[in-house]
Amino acid sequence: MFTSLLLDISEGIATITLNRPDVYNAFDDPLSYELQDALKQAEKDASVRVVVLTGAGNKAFSSGQDLKAALNGNGGKRDLGESLRKRYNPIIRAIRNMPKPVICQLNGIAAGAGCSIALACDMIIASETAAMVEIFINIALVLDSGSSYFLPRTVGYHRAFELATKATKLSAAEAQQLGFVYKVVKPEELEATVRSEASFYADAPTKAIALLKKMLTKGMTENLDAVLDYEVYCQEIAGNTTDNTEGIQAFLEKRKPVFKGN
Repeated sequence: MFTSLLLDISEGIATITLNRPDVYNAFDDPLSYELQDALKQAEKDASVRVVVLTGAGNKAFSSGQDLKAALNGNGGKRDLGESLRKRYNPIIRAIRNMPKPVICQLNGIAAGAGCSIALACDMIIASETAAMVEIFINIALVLDSGSSYFLPRTVGYHRAFELATKATKLSAAEAQQLGFVYKVVKPEELEATVRSEASFYADAPTKAIALLKKMLTKGMTENLDAVLDYEVYCQEIAGNTTDNTEGIQAFLEKRKPVFKGN
């Protein structure tokens, strides 16, 4: 059903691969809408406990918007606001609202909207050859697809200003030092490392993690009283899950819990 990406679901892991390697997995309209559909499918599939997002090949996760496709498709000019509303913002919202962890397998360059999508994921595991760059300013555009939200919250205003206004390219190691990337591994170890992390989350208490995603986002934007109240709300939900019951029982029986994700 997909022409611009690959979707594989096995052992509780949904792997979505952006599949336009000839153009560094750049986004045209079909890829944008197919990624929205793939994320919806992963969310609705009860067998999926974790999502992995990556790019085809070893050069690029995604180079962002396919500028040639954008120009050719609309007489040389595109309504960028409409493009964000219909194509990119739904992707960012789908990742952030996904009630399952989303791991970015950063196999190469992530630029522009590609960088934004990587930052929207819950965890980034990168190849040593990968890089990240907020390249918008090089064509006199501004951050979009959530980068103006994620960037300063990770590195602070002043470093975010430099990265945004100079389009500074960060190596995987530099991105890790700044707090963007969780792990950096050799290219040949990337897939196995991500699979190991994904397997951990496929066996984790999925509903609790879904709540944690919401809580951490709220914790970045709300005041203490609002966060305390939200913790009460979420803890009451978590405390009524079957995984909570299993976790307590496993603790009492001194064994490893077997979480089912509900």
